[in-house]
Amino acid sequence: MEPGQDIGPHAPRHAPRRRRRLTTASAVVALVPLTAAVAAGHLATAGAPPPQVPVAPAPAQGAPPARTPIHHVVVIIGENHSFDNVFATYQPKPGNSVDSLLSQGIVTTTGTLGPDASKAAQYTATDTPTDPGHYSINPPLNKPYATLPQPNTTYVRSSCDGEQPANSPDRRFPANLPNGPYQITRFVPFFQTHSSTACQAGAYVGDPLHRFYQMWQQVDEGRNRLWTWVHQTAGDGNGTVTPTDQGAVQMGYYNMAAGDAPGFRFMADHYAMSDNYHQAIMGGTGANHIALGDATVAVYRNRRGRLATPPANQIENPNPLPGTDNFYAQDGYSGGSYTECADPAAPGVASIDRYLASQPYTPYRGGDCEPGAYYLLNNYNPGYNPNGTPVNLAEHPYTVPPQTFPTIADVLQAHHLSWGYFGQGWNNGHPTSGYCGICDPFQYATSVMTNPAKRSHLQGLSAFEADVAAGHLPAVSYVKPAGPNDGHAGYSTLAAFENFATRVADSVIDRPNLFRHTALFVTFEEGGAYDDSGYIQPLDYFGDGTRVPMLVLSPYTAAGHISHTYDDHVSVVKFIEANWGLRTLSATSLDNLPNPVMSSRHPYVPLNRPAVGDLMSLFDFHHPQAHPPCIPLCGPQGPDAYPDAGHLPALPAACRRR
Repeated sequence: MEPGQDIGPHAPRHAPRRRRRLTTASAVVALVPLTAAVAAGHLATAGAPPPQVPVAPAPAQGAPPARTPIHHVVVIIGENHSFDNVFATYQPKPGNSVDSLLSQGIVTTTGTLGPDASKAAQYTATDTPTDPGHYSINPPLNKPYATLPQPNTTYVRSSCDGEQPANSPDRRFPANLPNGPYQITRFVPFFQTHSSTACQAGAYVGDPLHRFYQMWQQVDEGRNRLWTWVHQTAGDGNGTVTPTDQGAVQMGYYNMAAGDAPGFRFMADHYAMSDNYHQAIMGGTGANHIALGDATVAVYRNRRGRLATPPANQIENPNPLPGTDNFYAQDGYSGGSYTECADPAAPGVASIDRYLASQPYTPYRGGDCEPGAYYLLNNYNPGYNPNGTPVNLAEHPYTVPPQTFPTIADVLQAHHLSWGYFGQGWNNGHPTSGYCGICDPFQYATSVMTNPAKRSHLQGLSAFEADVAAGHLPAVSYVKPAGPNDGHAGYSTLAAFENFATRVADSVIDRPNLFRHTALFVTFEEGGAYDDSGYIQPLDYFGDGTRVPMLVLSPYTAAGHISHTYDDHVSVVKFIEANWGLRTLSATSLDNLPNPVMSSRHPYVPLNRPAVGDLMSLFDFHHPQAHPPCIPLCGPQGPDAYPDAGHLPALPAACRRR
């Protein structure tokens, strides 16, 4: 990343913004014939006739026309499930293939280990004897686990997991699980109901430890042998050795073949998905949301906006503490989260550098680390309050200072294209306890938060509902559930996010005139440190990370299509740019990576690495679906009772009847 990139006196002067809430006539962008370059590259075979689609209203004054029939992009973001965790046993429609635990023979449709389960066997390891006391992403293996350690409850509320104490072995699971991925719902029902109103429906399970240096180690340079060992050894106690309280929570998966996640299965069967889409940054929530809207990584700055050194207790040190095998010296949510990755002597850097240097190609910008820059790797709160004032760092030290990077919101606004970030629990700028403060990629940015006109685009879920009810949407919408609905292990459930995504999607699908020009992207910000067997492309020092689900709901998808093109969160930004012919965010942002050249011989590995796609491979713009279906609402989930104005939309009557 280029930490000096700026929105300020030397940035182009932008035209005054237009109001986001437009009349129906101006809320969508006109459909124009596909450009030859786009049609040849992504959208059609040579010689195919142009798509026959309804004529759309005229674009907003000064806005560029869309280059595809998609005039509204809606990105719905859940949390903390890898692709295999959700789609491990998904069975594709004829003519399609999927890379999963089932297709690799690691598990069976009945939830048992398959004939090739040894591919996913977990091993113990040791601090590397070649460089004692130093972090390694591929420490020498010892021996396989005889059985997996019993999964832990971590911090699950006791009323949601059978009145068990926190941070204790989860008695719902056996203490002798076979060494390999296991089906969670053999022990906890997917749609489990709870007597406490504090619990959503679904299976509450312990939360795997999902942080930057841990995830590099868990992946083990693509061998995936150390998911369990890292969870058992690499604590986040910021120098204090404490129990990790993890067990084998990271090896669980949901079994679609046995009926789990029926809503997500329906989306995949009737629309399109990718089995090669990734979190952009190793580790957790905040950094990956920044990638989704800003295509970059945050850095530490002083009050003048210049690069600076963070307080010593905020700098990561994953080297093992003396007397431990792998317990990190300084890492944790109230502590180590920055790294100076341009310094090969900085803790943790050398091992990742060696791996990047071993690739048969040059990583993006040589690893993408600027000298003197300390990059944010894990979760810190954004540097602005909802009202646009800077956070007092003395009172709230675990806050990333205001950021000067440009965002996709800046580019959209400069081109008179409407946008909005809709966070459940925003509560008119007075967020409720469930609101995800680290999830808004625009709340980090000075260019948005110090501009009242731009800041007004940060709204609650109820504003999105009102737009849908009025029959129009911004060109780009990011939709984020509150914590109880986001699917995050520990305090939410996969069933809860499935319910959220279904209700939001159906509110749009039920309005054909709106949906015919809309693409709904349903994804997860990161894999939550759940085991995943897919290929990961080393792009730079920060990632990529594991695969996460990406589903696209649009009339312009072939039912059941599975794209193998290599994509990650930056692909969302690239899609927006490609769809409206917009420039990249800066000269060094990750959206400058080229689109991948894929081959049938190696369908998951780009030939021109490093490269990430723009999601166009998920669409079929020449054969729109005549009757795209609503998503059935499955299980016992009722209308959302989350206590704020951004409640979930009611399921449309027409969708209830289908």
